[in-house]
Amino acid sequence: MHIAEGILSPAQCAVWYAAAAPFVIHGGYRVVKEVKEHPENKLLLATAGAFTFVLSAIKLPSVTGSSSHPTGTGVGAALFKPPVMAFLGMIVLIFQALLLAHGGMSTLGANTFSMAIVGPWAGYGCYKLTKKCHGPDALAIFLCMVFSDFVTYVVTSFQLAFAFPDPTGGFWGAVGKFLTIFAWTQIPLALAEGLLGILLFRFLAKVAAPQLQQLGVLAGSPEVAHA
Repeated sequence: MHIAEGILSPAQCAVWYAAAAPFVIHGGYRVVKEVKEHPENKLLLATAGAFTFVLSAIKLPSVTGSSSHPTGTGVGAALFKPPVMAFLGMIVLIFQALLLAHGGMSTLGANTFSMAIVGPWAGYGCYKLTKKCHGPDALAIFLCMVFSDFVTYVVTSFQLAFAFPDPTGGFWGAVGKFLTIFAWTQIPLALAEGLLGILLFRFLAKVAAPQLQQLGVLAGSPEVAHA
């Protein structure tokens, strides 16, 4: 998912920066508001950011100019809703670009759009749908983590297809190729991330139950704790 420096043209980089900017600005506002109104949730915010940083720093070689790894954004999406993850995810990607050479500053907009914006919204949608259908908390978290991860790579495939259309199949041919290549590594990674998410929320249900209740997350926390 980390599209490296020099892979996208300056015009494409500018388009993805423009697409990501409103979500990040709104996310920054939501983070500031959350900290001011609920300072007791600072540790949970830090946990969401740290979890995303650690998981998305696990880098496996994938298609040219990119890599495969978990994303971890489903945690923040479930806890604080996707707008917050737009801001936290961008901060994570900046540190990774500067300190770990994962991704790049020119491609920050594209990487933010896939991992910190679309991915969390997809995962959160699965989370809310599962809860609306009265599914178990563990399943809601699992699906949130899995789809936050996998949809990120769907978006990345489209981004790379725009940059590198297939000589014969064009844009859609390139989309199919990128999706196929990513699927080999990303599907098992997404499933593993879903299981890890259940373990994390099992821990949080034990140590931060009041905060989870205040956030309206996991009304059946004991179910997760014993899932």
